[in-house]
Amino acid sequence: MVLKKILLLMASLCLSTQLQALTLIEAKALAVGETDARIEALNKAMLVADDKTAVFVQAMADDAVKMAGDKVLIVKDAKAFDPITGTETPLSVDLEDIINNNRMRGELDTALAALKLFSKDEGIRAAAIQALLKDPDEAKLPLLDKALSAETLPALKSQLTLARAAAMLGSADKIKRMEAAKALADSKDPATQLLLNDRLKIEVEPDVKAQLQSSLTKIQSTLGLGDKLGILFTGISLGSILLLAALGLAITYGLMGVINMAHGELIMIGAYATYMVQGLFRNYLPDVFDWYLIAAIPVAFITSALVGAAVERSVIRFLYGRPLETLLATWGISLMLMQLVRSIFGAQNVGVENPSWMSGGLAVLPNLSLPYNRLFIVLFAVFVLVGVWLLISKTRLGLFVRGVTQNRPIASCMGVNTVRIDTYAFSLGSGIAGLAGCALSQIGNVGPDLGQSYIVDSFMVVVLGGVGQLAGTVYAAMGLGILNKFLEGWAGAVLAKIAILVFIIIFIQKRPQGIFAMKGRSAEA
Repeated sequence: MVLKKILLLMASLCLSTQLQALTLIEAKALAVGETDARIEALNKAMLVADDKTAVFVQAMADDAVKMAGDKVLIVKDAKAFDPITGTETPLSVDLEDIINNNRMRGELDTALAALKLFSKDEGIRAAAIQALLKDPDEAKLPLLDKALSAETLPALKSQLTLARAAAMLGSADKIKRMEAAKALADSKDPATQLLLNDRLKIEVEPDVKAQLQSSLTKIQSTLGLGDKLGILFTGISLGSILLLAALGLAITYGLMGVINMAHGELIMIGAYATYMVQGLFRNYLPDVFDWYLIAAIPVAFITSALVGAAVERSVIRFLYGRPLETLLATWGISLMLMQLVRSIFGAQNVGVENPSWMSGGLAVLPNLSLPYNRLFIVLFAVFVLVGVWLLISKTRLGLFVRGVTQNRPIASCMGVNTVRIDTYAFSLGSGIAGLAGCALSQIGNVGPDLGQSYIVDSFMVVVLGGVGQLAGTVYAAMGLGILNKFLEGWAGAVLAKIAILVFIIIFIQKRPQGIFAMKGRSAEA
């Protein structure tokens, strides 16, 4: 009895080895003959594929398979190898190329992707499943069944089930197509929606057609949620950008009453400061390059704040209480700053590279991915907003700024150095503009005209929110960002901008003080 079991075990091992090993007959069938026969041989070989089969299929895809009489050889680096044994053989002078037409190349690419279904790497297996989902083939069903029985991860098993259903969708069997259409209704992948739409165009059976339509409706409902959440996130992202750009202006214009047309150029200076820090890290600290952005944040703030202090001390301090003159003077300063930057850095845009930890995105749904650089800007805007609020409402400097802006004579009588506070407040607003430039450098190119794209929007946010009201600035920035993105999806970018402008004009006509009216002595002045 024991001897019988040993013999049976040896026989099964021999059979397993024969099934898994690539043979000369299989290699010839894959390399020579009509395309249909070669594809059939390829599908059969894939069912019992081993490492040698994978190497041979890859060699065929690379045009490295040659014929030397009746022999099939893999030729690489001027050396010939036997695909069955892997041993090197003499390189014959009479080598015949194997011709792969486009159809055969497509099958080889699909086969190579399918071989990755059995990789030990989870990511490679997941990518292989996605490739088969995008290019389903009923001939791959046995291979998918084999992979399904071998897969242990529930998430990948679910994806394999969908890939199997996608492969069955092109079956000649009506029952299989119906079953596939039902199974694919649980998919949340946009590629599956495209696949069902393509099948719906050629389907002739009414009941299968109805099931395809039902599955499409279910998938569209799921994907619709992702689309709406995507629009909401892009709106919040835009709102965060507007908030960063407008926060500094909420201080210089909202609290100090200075119409600073150079505010956009202060944003631009912060972006160029970030670019300079990036260059220093790349040249002198390449090992810690990924952390350059952390160092750039205070540098951008200080650089823009110093420029703002210089502007306030040299020009603005002579123009308080004269808004028209400040508008014209700061407009001239903005032109000077732009030309200065062009002279130093050139007129062309410069690129600021994202750190590696900001590359990629967070996949929330199959059709919704949140880019890390946008998430960073949202969190950074919250951080800056909280910092400004604490500074204005909880510190001695903030108390002095509020006192000077509400009643300058009384603040001066109480011993407050109003001239110094003016400089500090203007520098603070300018520094926050620099922080906005640092953040904006992570989502686009940096150029001399960067600030011009945000100056008008910044004023709209401050005016809509209520002059001097930080809370109003937050509401206005987020509201305009989200509304703008929803209108873009409905009417396009240009009409959305026009609609936003019309809305703000009507709103200001009805409520000149903005969302939040200013309270205190300054409101009575």
